[in-house]
Amino acid sequence: MVTARLTIDPRSAVGPVNPRLFGSFVEHLGRCVYDGIYEPSHPLADDEGFRTDVIDLVKELGVSTVRYPGGNFVSGFRWEDSVGPRAERPRRLDLAWHSTETNEVGLHEFSSWLDKVGSELMLAVNLGTRGVQEALDLLEYTNVGSGTALSDQRVTNGKTDAFGVKMWCLGNEMDGPWQLGHRSAEDYGKLASQTAKAMRQLDPSVELVVCGSSGAQMPTFGEWERVVLTHAYDDVDYISCHAYYQEKNGDLGSFLASAVDMDRFIESVVTTADHVKAVNRSEKTINISFDEWNVWYLDRYENVDKIAGIDNWPVAPRLLEDAYSILDAVVFGNLLISLLKHADRVTSASLAQLVNVIAPIMTEPGGDAWRQTTFFPFALTSHLAAGSALEVKLESDSYETDAYGRVDLVDAVATHDAHSSRTSVFLVNRSQNEDAVVTIDLSTLNGASLLDAQSLWDEDIQAKNTLEDQERVGLKPNESVVIGDGTITVTLPPVSWTALTLA
Repeated sequence: MVTARLTIDPRSAVGPVNPRLFGSFVEHLGRCVYDGIYEPSHPLADDEGFRTDVIDLVKELGVSTVRYPGGNFVSGFRWEDSVGPRAERPRRLDLAWHSTETNEVGLHEFSSWLDKVGSELMLAVNLGTRGVQEALDLLEYTNVGSGTALSDQRVTNGKTDAFGVKMWCLGNEMDGPWQLGHRSAEDYGKLASQTAKAMRQLDPSVELVVCGSSGAQMPTFGEWERVVLTHAYDDVDYISCHAYYQEKNGDLGSFLASAVDMDRFIESVVTTADHVKAVNRSEKTINISFDEWNVWYLDRYENVDKIAGIDNWPVAPRLLEDAYSILDAVVFGNLLISLLKHADRVTSASLAQLVNVIAPIMTEPGGDAWRQTTFFPFALTSHLAAGSALEVKLESDSYETDAYGRVDLVDAVATHDAHSSRTSVFLVNRSQNEDAVVTIDLSTLNGASLLDAQSLWDEDIQAKNTLEDQERVGLKPNESVVIGDGTITVTLPPVSWTALTLA
């Protein structure tokens, strides 16, 4: 049996939990938009063609912000195509995903959908095939009230009030050779700085995200961040991180410890950013927008899903529709723990993606929408994590991994909301075959009592929710909790994620 001890002290705050940590990502990719959030012929579609069953699930998920419209898609995107009368919008080839973009859903429609789900728009500009002027044009269209050519065009197109977009991504994954307009760190850093300066001249209130590495495995990782920030440090507010994880070669132990890699990734980027801050003698601190993260079986796309052919450009093909298991969801929940552990510097994050494409929500055309296994840890964490993230003291049994060396079998984080006096504890048991008994010291919480205990686990760690069996997997009450003498003891099943709520 695995044992661990956890000490929680509300005075040991890492930083406030920013609601933007629970953002997501909608890209014009596969069936994320078309046949995902938008399906006019569906029996549950509203008068704008949006599926109301999907809207309800997105609300339940608790998504705060949504990054849009990409992703790789944005590096070939002409924003002007997505506004104005639908009948006049052009069909374009999307080179990123070898598909046809109809532009039936564009900026206005997506903004309306965000109003329905209660989320904030995080907009990306194309710095792949376009540049400073096009970014300024889009900013004028979205954020200037009226009285100019582009703002009046927006009014004519049906939006009297400005969109008022606050967060902007300066391109996407510009370090990646797969990216349209891929540039060196030197060239991208200069372009990002120029674009940021210009955008702030138009709207000084914008918050800007510069592209970091598209993954810690990139050969330019570290040096890319240093060079880009050397040029753009004083012009931007965030640097992005992107990370995806998958089980490889049956190495479950390393896969279950994926959050160790995320921790190291974040800490490395923070160190680099702070180094540039010191060299530049800057007074500002750059935070991280972890605006793409998830479990993604990328090898499947490379080997099976990838579309090719000069005459083969489908509309809304089934791409990247990973079906997630309990195992995947436990790793996913552990990644959420990692983000909360670094709440002082990770102040924005976007789960990639939201519907159908490596997503917590799946839909069938003309049919049902359902929750994947990853839906549950995200929804519960987004609702429970409030106030400040706490630096917990954890002592745990450990195990050896091929990828990360020796790591703890139990991982944990806690949050404390002083206003409601509520404390939430999030735990993962990485053991594949043993329960973990965790003792939590509550001596600083003044006699806290248990409000709720929920776990995600199953005897079959490959169990999934599917179209045929949509409720095979879900949260279960954890009835093992014992309270006494200033402690709580909870038993975590093998390969499980757990959330405790204390009053």
